[in-house]
Amino acid sequence: MRRMLWKAGVCGSAAVLTLVTSPVTTRAATLEPRIDLKVLVVDDGGPATGAITAELDSAGTPYTRVDLADSGRPQINTTFLSDTVSGRPRAKYQAVVLPNDNPFGAGSAEMEALATFERTFGIRQADAYTYARPEVGLNYAQAPGYIGSLDGATAQVTSAGKSGPFGYLDGDVPFEDNAPGVSESYGYLAVPLAQQQAGATFTSYVDAPIPSSSARGSLVGEYAHDGRRELVVNFVYNQHQQQYRLLSRGIVEWLTQGIHLGADRNYFAVHVDDVLLGDDRWNTSLNCTPGDVDCAPGEGTAPDPIRMTAADARYAKQWSTDRGFTLDMVFNGGGSEDYKAEHGGADPTADQLIADKSAFRWVNHTYTHPFLGCVQDVSVVPWKCSTDASGKVQWVSQADITSQITQNRSWAAGKGLTLDNTELVTGEHSGMKVLPQQPADNPNLAPALTATGVKWLASDNSRDPQQRQIGSALTAPRFPMNVYYNVGRAAEQVDEYNFIYTSKADGGSGICEGSSTTTCLSAPLDPQTGYTSYIVPLESRIALGHALSNDPRPVYIHQSNLAEDRIAYPVLNKILGDYTSLYGANTPLVNLRLKDIGTELKQRAAWAAALKNNQVTAYRIGDTVTISSPTGTRTSATMPVGTTQKQLIGSTAFGTAYAGQLSGWTTPGTLQSSITLRLTAPATPAASTATGTADVEAPAPATRVPSGVANPVPAGPGDTVLPKR
Repeated sequence: MRRMLWKAGVCGSAAVLTLVTSPVTTRAATLEPRIDLKVLVVDDGGPATGAITAELDSAGTPYTRVDLADSGRPQINTTFLSDTVSGRPRAKYQAVVLPNDNPFGAGSAEMEALATFERTFGIRQADAYTYARPEVGLNYAQAPGYIGSLDGATAQVTSAGKSGPFGYLDGDVPFEDNAPGVSESYGYLAVPLAQQQAGATFTSYVDAPIPSSSARGSLVGEYAHDGRRELVVNFVYNQHQQQYRLLSRGIVEWLTQGIHLGADRNYFAVHVDDVLLGDDRWNTSLNCTPGDVDCAPGEGTAPDPIRMTAADARYAKQWSTDRGFTLDMVFNGGGSEDYKAEHGGADPTADQLIADKSAFRWVNHTYTHPFLGCVQDVSVVPWKCSTDASGKVQWVSQADITSQITQNRSWAAGKGLTLDNTELVTGEHSGMKVLPQQPADNPNLAPALTATGVKWLASDNSRDPQQRQIGSALTAPRFPMNVYYNVGRAAEQVDEYNFIYTSKADGGSGICEGSSTTTCLSAPLDPQTGYTSYIVPLESRIALGHALSNDPRPVYIHQSNLAEDRIAYPVLNKILGDYTSLYGANTPLVNLRLKDIGTELKQRAAWAAALKNNQVTAYRIGDTVTISSPTGTRTSATMPVGTTQKQLIGSTAFGTAYAGQLSGWTTPGTLQSSITLRLTAPATPAASTATGTADVEAPAPATRVPSGVANPVPAGPGDTVLPKR
C-alpha cells in the first residue's frame, strides 16, 4: 500500500487527484484543480526549518515563508491557502513545511485549515523536527526507544526509503561527530505504533539501531492518516551537517512528489594551478617562503622550487583514468620554457603532460604567472602597492596583461593543447581586488579581458565569493583547499599548518588567537602523523560538504601537491571514496569545466532574481505543468522520468537524468511564450533505479549552528585558508 502511494506521487499528478476528498460543489467540481508550484514554509526560527529553506534557496525552488514570531504575519486560513482561477479550484501551495507536527497548539483553527487543505488537494506536509509520539504514528521513545545524542551513529535507508524518496543513496547515513564533548546531533529513536488509528500507516524511510535493543527506531518516516501524508523527522539538524545534506534532496522530492521548480546536483571539480611552473618552498626554520613575498628580500637561502616530474605527470594521468575523474590543468607555458633554458633545452615533465594531454582539461593561467594588479613593492613585508611621486598607484599595464594571456594561448596551440579561450585564471587571482593592499581591481584588467575575448575569470571564493562582471568576463569563484602551494611533502604541510593554527605559546603565529573565524589547535600536530590523521580528514570533509551543497564552484590546489609526496591524492581519494560509499550510481558527481561553472552561476542568479521579483508563474493541472518566466531567463525544474516538453509541433525530451529523476534548464520553444511539460508515468518509481554505488515541544537540544558552509560543526582550523596563490 505504501509503495503504491509513493509510486502514484512520483509518477504524475493525475494519481494525486484521487486524494481529493472534498471537491467544490460547483462547476469547479468537474475541473481538475490547479496546483501552484510553490512551497509553504511555516518557520519557528529553528535550524531544521532553516535547513529546508536553505535547500529550497539553493535549488531555486520558490516558497512562501510565514514567520511564527512575526505578530503581523498572515493568518493561515482557507483564503490564504486556496481559491479559484477561472472557475477552477487552485491550491496556492504544492507542499507544506512545518517546524513540527502542530506548531499552533491544540484546537488551532490554522492547523485545521492546513489539514483540510492537504486533504482536499492531496498536499504533503513535512514536520521538520518533532519528537516521537502517537500523534505522529510512533510510540514514545521508550521500551524500546532512545532519546539523546546521535553523534557518530550510522543510520540506514530502509527498503521503503530506497524504493521511494531516498533511492539515490547507497544505504548508510552517517551522523557527524566532529568534536568530542560537543553535542552536534540530537534525536529520538522509536518504533511505529503497533495499533494505528483506523486507516493509518507509518512507513519508516530512515532508521537506526535502538541502543540496548534488537529493534530499529525511525528517524525519517511517512505517517499516512486521515486522508493526509506527513513526513516525520525525529532528529534536529542544520543545513551544513552531512546527515542532512544526504537527506535534503529526498525530503524535497517527497514533499513535492518529484515535481518542482529548481534542481539540485552534487558538483566537484579540481583545478591544479601552476602546472609547468616551480612553486617556492616553505622554509620550516624561517616560517616563510623564500622567493615569495612573505619572506623579507634576501631572507633565507636560494629558492628551492617544487615541480612535478615526468613520473608525477604519469601518475596524475593514471590516477585520473583509474578514478574516472578529469583534473583541470591550469598551466603556465612560460614555466616550461624557463625550465628548458636552465636544463639544456629539455623538459620531460612538459613532454609527458603533452603526450597525455587528452587525459586532462587545460585552462590558461597566463604565460609566466606575474602579479597583474598594482605594481608590487616587495621591499617590505607585507608588500604594498607602488606609487609614483604624486602618490598615485602604479598598475600593471593593459598591454602586459594582454601579452600574458595571448602568449600562453600561442604556446598551447604550438603544443596541440585544446583550450577554451573564453576561460582565464590569473596568477594568484591577481588583477582583481585583494585586501588590504589593493582594494580595487586593476583598471587595466577589464579592457584586457574584453580585448582578448575572456568571458569567464576565476576568482578566490574566500576573498571574492559573488559572481561579478569585469569587462567582458564574469567571475567564477573557486574554493581554496588547505593543502598549501608551497609544500611538496607532508612534513612541510604539517609544519606550516602548525605555524598558522597554533598559539604563540606553542610556537605558532598566533593569528588564530582571538579570531572570530577560526580557533587554534589545542596542540601542534605531530609532524609524522598529523597530515594523515588530522588534515586529510578535515580537508576532505570540508570539500565533500561543498560538493553536497549543490554548489558548482571548484576547489583549487597546485602542481606542487602532485609532486614529491603527492599529498593531494589522499585528500582527493577520501572525497571520492566517501562519496561513492554514500550515493548510488544514478547520482554521480558532476565535474564541470570553468566556463560551465560560470554559466551555471549566471543562470542561477537570473533565475533567483526572477523568483524574488515574482516574475515566475508555474502550476500543474493533471499531467501538465505550465511555466512562465521573463523572456531570456532560463527555467530550472525537476520532473519525473518520462517527462517531455511540448513544442509547437510535437515534443522533445526534458532535462537529463539525475538521482532517479529528470532535471535541468529549459526555455520556451520556438514561437512559444511559456513552457509546457507533459508528465508521463514511468513503469516503476523513478527512485528505484539506484544500483547502490554513486503541541508540547521536547526540550530544545544543544545544536551548534556553524557560521559558514565550509565549516561544519565545530569551528576549527579549516575556516581560515592560508596561504594561497
